[in-house]
Amino acid sequence: MSRSVRVVWDDALIAYDFGPGHPLAPVRVELTMALARELGVLDAVEVTGCAPATDDELALVHKRDYIEAVKRVSATGRPDLAHGLGTEDNPAFAGVHEASALITGASLAAARAVWTGEAEHAVNVAGGLHHAMAAAASGFCVYNDPAVAIGWLLAQGASRIAYVDVDVHHGDGVQALFYDDPRVLTVSLHESPRTLFPGTGFPEERGAEGTAVNVALPAGCGDSGWLRAFHAVVPPLLREFAPEILVTQHGCDSHALDPLAHMMLSLDGQRTAYAALHELAHETAGGRWVVTGGGGYELVQVVPRAWTHLIAEVSGHPLAPATATPEAWRRLVRERTRQTPPLTLTDGRDPEFSDFSAGYDPADPIDRAIMATRKAVFPFHGLDPLP
Repeated sequence: MSRSVRVVWDDALIAYDFGPGHPLAPVRVELTMALARELGVLDAVEVTGCAPATDDELALVHKRDYIEAVKRVSATGRPDLAHGLGTEDNPAFAGVHEASALITGASLAAARAVWTGEAEHAVNVAGGLHHAMAAAASGFCVYNDPAVAIGWLLAQGASRIAYVDVDVHHGDGVQALFYDDPRVLTVSLHESPRTLFPGTGFPEERGAEGTAVNVALPAGCGDSGWLRAFHAVVPPLLREFAPEILVTQHGCDSHALDPLAHMMLSLDGQRTAYAALHELAHETAGGRWVVTGGGGYELVQVVPRAWTHLIAEVSGHPLAPATATPEAWRRLVRERTRQTPPLTLTDGRDPEFSDFSAGYDPADPIDRAIMATRKAVFPFHGLDPLP
């Protein structure tokens, strides 16, 4: 299906480290790349390095005084609470600018490869830091790498970019940065803001001409409900919007084991979503697909397996769910985390869902969430909200 695929990686990407005990532990990305390497997933792609984003590139979406503030914190390690650095979520640390700029540079390298045609798909699993705002760090995110990548694409002349965010948390930073820009369609499927950070992402937040799309799903939603909502909203909007490039964020914190959220997806449901987005990239964006990681705080059982499936799907060579994890990787897990590693790449589920076109049940909370989103934005795109 895919002509060429690039994975952007540098071992320095795991220097983005908020310290012991912080949920965003860099070992999750280290174990992902190790598992992908051991399973031969990286043999099917081109692995390339990256350079840190420059100040001018960061300034595509971030305020100059904020960039300077991050640099000061980076040099001294001292907090700057006015810019969100030094909080429990975003601790200040020496080197924070360099680490954050490199992650952003990796997403820029992915976007550049796709825009220039050097690669059809490109992925930065260390990226997806979607909460950072124009002038403040937020939600573990210092620089908003997917937004910078989108800003760079717009500066190159792209006129229609679709961003789909499947993280359990609302993609508030990306939405805010392009809220009034009709060139960018932002779609976020997330746990209801009534029960989860950041408290935004209601369907009524619809941006310029209905280009901010929010599917706020109830806590406890599992594979079948999530996939029903995804297919009821995302494919029709992408087909109508017809983006030049699809950018996606793949936080895997919607998994039932994630300690920071309340959704009940399985690894198999998440893998099914990756495949659906791959198909939509080819159908709606001519195959041009920029992929990032995101949240995910179950460091051993979920993130490495989910994102290994993601890289494999992007490569065009998806892995069989029952694939065993290699013994060398299991040893690495025990050495790095003292936890028991998973034995296979599946949770043993076979996700199925009923399509929304078959009918709407007003008593069902997932159907109500779907209909709220469709009513809020579908008319802007000439689409019928009713099934």
